[in-house]
Amino acid sequence: MRITALTCVKNEGPFLLEWIAFNRVIGVSDFLFYHNDCTDGTDRLLAKLQEHGIVHQLPNPAEGRNYQMEALKKARRQPVIKQADWVWVADVDEFLNIHVGDHTIPALIKACGDPQVISLTFQFFANNGVEAFEDRPVIEQFLYSHNPDIWTTEMAIEVKSLVRADFPLNYYGAHRPFHDEDVPRRNQPKWSDGAGRAVPIQFIKRVNKRRIRKFPSRGARAFATLNHYALRSLDSYLVKNDRGDVNREFRAFDDTYWRERNDAAYFDDSILRYLAPLKAEMARLKALDGVADLHEDCVTLHRAKLAELMAQESYQAMRKQLQGCSPYPPAEAELRALLGLPA
Repeated sequence: MRITALTCVKNEGPFLLEWIAFNRVIGVSDFLFYHNDCTDGTDRLLAKLQEHGIVHQLPNPAEGRNYQMEALKKARRQPVIKQADWVWVADVDEFLNIHVGDHTIPALIKACGDPQVISLTFQFFANNGVEAFEDRPVIEQFLYSHNPDIWTTEMAIEVKSLVRADFPLNYYGAHRPFHDEDVPRRNQPKWSDGAGRAVPIQFIKRVNKRRIRKFPSRGARAFATLNHYALRSLDSYLVKNDRGDVNREFRAFDDTYWRERNDAAYFDDSILRYLAPLKAEMARLKALDGVADLHEDCVTLHRAKLAELMAQESYQAMRKQLQGCSPYPPAEAELRALLGLPA
């Protein structure tokens, strides 16, 4: 079975080898990376991995600023996508934690009854007080998340999707594939959640435009969970923040994204089942000529960017603000304040 992971990256160099190795462990056979405007060595590391036949990598073809959407729409023309039996569209901070069989994607597909699409529900893993960036697997550093079925006040949680080659594809989206909206219900593709259940028809047909990327999460992770490490360490979050906005001078910093995802109410270490094979696969990749050195370059540049940012008063203030945030997500903090409890 050929399974291609499709993703877009910018300045993810220190985290590439872990994500590639992890996906190889769970059954991904091919990778297509689109990259843009990298200053941390991401593009050089991907080029070296391409030389070794591990990945395919291309400059992002976007003509505007909507890099991810434009790249995903064009990706279907690439041979590595055309030749795939399944395409897994995910980001480098997302790890598919499979609970059935031998914990691989083929086992998940079998458990779900071989549908045309499997949409896997996010579980957001908190920073939980980890400040320093460490060059070791993210999946072993962050083991606390929100209540799996409720994120902030939402019981409908976003998904990412694994798409079979015969899906009547119009284009790949970041969260789900798209086809013509007027397909009759009897001809709708077979589409399951991460528990093998049919997803809501309203989700497939995009009846509610606010719900085209999510559906109710209760019970949706019986076979697999999509662990999302959107924050990682505080150090790396500050570097990520700079990547997304190169000039914050004279602008107020909104910490809502951080507070919503830094909910450490629930302990979940189930993904550690992959840790030993992950480390072995990372070691195999690093043993390829030039790969370990380029990974180290990425780590060095990541740390250098952090030092550069921390010389700025705005980032010193940002760090202090995040360190002082409530340990509760915004809605819970507001409720606690109404009840006279510490928020």
